[in-house]
Amino acid sequence: MDRGTEQDAPPGHRAGRGTAAERTDAGRVPLAVVVVDRGGLVSHWSRGARRLFGLARKEALGRPAVDLLPVLGALPEEGDEEDEAVPYGAYAVDDGPGPDLGASLVRGPAYPAAGRARLAVPGQDRADVLWWAYPLVGPGAERLLVLAVGADGLHTDDAGAFERIAPGFARHTDFPGSEDLARGLPEILPSMSVADGARVVAQVLELGYPILEFSRNDRVPVTPDWGVPRRVERRERRERAARASAAGEPVPEELRDEGEDLEHAAVRERLEFLNEVSSRIGTSLDLARTVVEVSKAVVPRFTDVAGTYLREQVVAGEGFGDGVPDTTTLWHRVAVEHTDEPGRWDDVVPVGEAMPFPAHTPFFRCMTTGEPVLVPRISEEMGHAIASQFDKRDIRPLITGRSMLVVPLKARTVVLGFMILLRHPERQVFNDMDRVTGAELAARAGLVLDNARMYTHQENVAETLQDSMLPHIPPRMAGCDIATRYLPGTQLGRVGGDWFDAVKLPGARTALVVGDVMGHGLNSAAMMGQLRTAVQTMAGLDLPPAQLLRNLDDLAQRLGDTYLATCLYAVYDPVAGELHLANAGHVPPVLVRAADGRSELLDLPTGAPIGVGGVPFEAVRVRVEPGDRLVMCTDGLVEVRGEDIGVGLAALCESAAHPAASMDDACDTIIRALNTRGGRKDDVALLMARLGGIGPDDVAEWRLTPEPSGVPRARTAVREQVRTWGLPGLAGNAELMVSELVTNAVRHSRTGPVAVRLVRADTLLCEVEDDDHELPTLLDARPGDEFGRGLRVVSTLARAWGTSRTKSGKSVWFELTLPRR
Repeated sequence: MDRGTEQDAPPGHRAGRGTAAERTDAGRVPLAVVVVDRGGLVSHWSRGARRLFGLARKEALGRPAVDLLPVLGALPEEGDEEDEAVPYGAYAVDDGPGPDLGASLVRGPAYPAAGRARLAVPGQDRADVLWWAYPLVGPGAERLLVLAVGADGLHTDDAGAFERIAPGFARHTDFPGSEDLARGLPEILPSMSVADGARVVAQVLELGYPILEFSRNDRVPVTPDWGVPRRVERRERRERAARASAAGEPVPEELRDEGEDLEHAAVRERLEFLNEVSSRIGTSLDLARTVVEVSKAVVPRFTDVAGTYLREQVVAGEGFGDGVPDTTTLWHRVAVEHTDEPGRWDDVVPVGEAMPFPAHTPFFRCMTTGEPVLVPRISEEMGHAIASQFDKRDIRPLITGRSMLVVPLKARTVVLGFMILLRHPERQVFNDMDRVTGAELAARAGLVLDNARMYTHQENVAETLQDSMLPHIPPRMAGCDIATRYLPGTQLGRVGGDWFDAVKLPGARTALVVGDVMGHGLNSAAMMGQLRTAVQTMAGLDLPPAQLLRNLDDLAQRLGDTYLATCLYAVYDPVAGELHLANAGHVPPVLVRAADGRSELLDLPTGAPIGVGGVPFEAVRVRVEPGDRLVMCTDGLVEVRGEDIGVGLAALCESAAHPAASMDDACDTIIRALNTRGGRKDDVALLMARLGGIGPDDVAEWRLTPEPSGVPRARTAVREQVRTWGLPGLAGNAELMVSELVTNAVRHSRTGPVAVRLVRADTLLCEVEDDDHELPTLLDARPGDEFGRGLRVVSTLARAWGTSRTKSGKSVWFELTLPRR
């Protein structure tokens, strides 16, 4: 491919009329590019067309193509009138007439066509040209791309210099602009990068240079070197056949004209094979399935054994650099397809094995150069060298004497793996034609595998992101057991906006949350992360459920009106045996009663989704008993397209009431019952809580007058209660911290009593309440200060501590870890 520039030539200057050097320089053969729209009018006229046909761009655009390119006739060579048209992609410059260019300009060929014709050119007698016509497929108005080059300019003393011209990049490409054509090139030519494609498009459309010998680098999907004979070879065969016939000798098989038909048939067969393989691979983005498709596509039609090896990072779905592999690179054998007797290869080369390859092997040469390696026959010496890397396994009987072709699986110049293709000794050995076929096959397979690899990598990233956003909830919280499940909606949308959470609240209470941001993808997940963080923060402030949803709605309004979300927020008080719930457009929860196993949908005010703005939220209180189960989920579990959501809710109630040995079993029962219904496309978040409660024997309360005498009373009461519960090891620290908190409460209380509550649950919880609304803060007390050390003592000795506002004032609490039983 020439990377130079073309100087504009005056109108009427024809290619091939210059100097001999100009005619023999492959980079200086001007290519005319003409685009014909569906009305038969010229919509593109390159500078190469101006040089070749002597007509300026402004004079050509919008005119009928048949008027600008009147065909005077084809140019057969003497004695070759009976020859058939040369197939596309195998056009030799010395060949005879191709299809009718005039008919192609009027109707457009059904497939890419090529030929040689004599055109009338203003100011000249004629123009002998080689031409290619490509039908353009797409929504644009363009119908036909015509490329032409002056035939005289291709004459040279070197018979092989211009043997093939294969500008095959324009097939099946929307043509409205060069950018669209450049973006489409990597799909048509798997080994061409976007940058290379852009240079090719610029060269052909603007500079008018042809792309010569592209098949040598496996660029084009059709390979001209597949044995179509040049005209001079045909003549030599005919002359030799005539001499043999005149001498009364039998005409050798290779000299018969039928050989040409066989070669043309071989070309067509291999084109059909490549097209068939392309249609069979890449039916999914699953890497393992794609590998199997590639292996099965070539056995037995092209080869008898196909072993596929991929880089370790490709198999793991990880990214890797663009560096060349080396002898330390691990290659995983991911598939072995063969026609031998079952099991013959399984023990010697098992699928899943990972191994490096030494530098002396043809496999190493293939993966480092990115080029196919052809071994017509594996000799005893090579078989021994290959077998030496297989520990305690003799692979020589499987490979020695066979023909081998190693082709790289690469995409965007990066080698992802390689395929080892072997043919039985009695089968024809691989040849150069097979090498080109295998390289083209591998290029297409490499692109498909790279798509699957990138999807697998992105899928892993998405799963990691989703896992990081979902909370890790402990199975046991104060007074309740919790189990959760999350299921992505589809394999193509593993990141969504569904979430659940459980937040520890003051007073041994627990906030249970389930929400759903409408939509899928990273944006929904990002919005979900913001809302979930906001809920956790506001829950820690002990806001009532309705007020929390109100604040969450205000936050969503400030974040933007792009997304809506539903949310169900419930606060469980195990001491009071009560649920306090508020709903923002979410699926209602199910409550399963422990007494009789009956399940019911809780009747809650629905409310509007978060983000609507300006709507009220209401909260309700529901009495619960120890052992009751609360089931909260997103609509993806109960809603199926084309089905009333009431059907799903009824199924949820029925499955939730089913007895189960554990919370996890109960969740699995619900998932199995509802997830097997067809049509589910949405994500699923499920949270189940068994409300165990905290009995009165585990709660002790005292009300003290706000006087200094209340402090020793509180110390004595707490010390005795802790010992009564069998926790003498906690008595000292509990007594000291209660003394500090009650002292502060007495000092700051206004008129109301000071309340002390001790709760034995998963921890030993102590709460001190008074009627002062100002929350205390942790201070750094200096040596001379008389105050400020009480909370420092609590912070040092307690497992956790905190403050919160109450209706009448404030509460300060601390927890101590219970000893292991």
